[in-house]
Amino acid sequence: MGVTTLGTSTKVLIVVTSHGQLGTTGNPTGYYLPEVAHPWAELRERGIEVDIASPLGGKAPMDPKSDDSPDKVTSAALATKEFRTKLENTIPLSRAVASEYRAIVFAGGHGTMWDFPSHPDVNRLTREIFEKGGVVGAVCHGPAALVDVRLSDGSFLVAGRKVAAFSNAEEAAIKLTDVMPFLLETKLVSRGGVYSSAPLWQSHVVVDGRLVTGQNPASATGVGAEVAKLLTGPKS
Repeated sequence: MGVTTLGTSTKVLIVVTSHGQLGTTGNPTGYYLPEVAHPWAELRERGIEVDIASPLGGKAPMDPKSDDSPDKVTSAALATKEFRTKLENTIPLSRAVASEYRAIVFAGGHGTMWDFPSHPDVNRLTREIFEKGGVVGAVCHGPAALVDVRLSDGSFLVAGRKVAAFSNAEEAAIKLTDVMPFLLETKLVSRGGVYSSAPLWQSHVVVDGRLVTGQNPASATGVGAEVAKLLTGPKS
């Protein structure tokens, strides 16, 4: 479970949510912009091509709170035509072909909690990429994509593997515990994941073989960097 063998073209698929409603609150949600931009920046810095997909394709909903005051990395990504175009025209997951990608990375945002779990194409792509020796990454609520992924032997992908994700304590701190369809930390543990977390809002990235997970928005850069490292080796 070491560094992935690269071909002449290395591509990574970043997946964002298509779900734009925060439960029954009437408030908008969606993907969390920095959790797309930071992994994108880390991967593109290494010369890795990146596509962006979503369950429904097209322009995916963005959590409006995630664009209030973009940091330098997010602003730089938004300044590029490539990033904006791919984010505004996401590939439908049903059209994504696992053999084209060496890694799949699930960005967070609360919308993921509704449309990532049990999604047949989320499960298909994750299983196929992982079982062919590729890398699976997820940050913040992005690990919601992993809770129902089973490998060909019937076991859950996360079973017995070290994982991080948005913590129950962080969900409680923003008063969304009762809004969520489930608690991500609790669900990952129920699937056999070996969960760990840092204090609220602190960066925490866990690498277990070819599985890379991060706890919260502060972990997005680290997830991107660790995925890139698995694909290309350490920075020179």
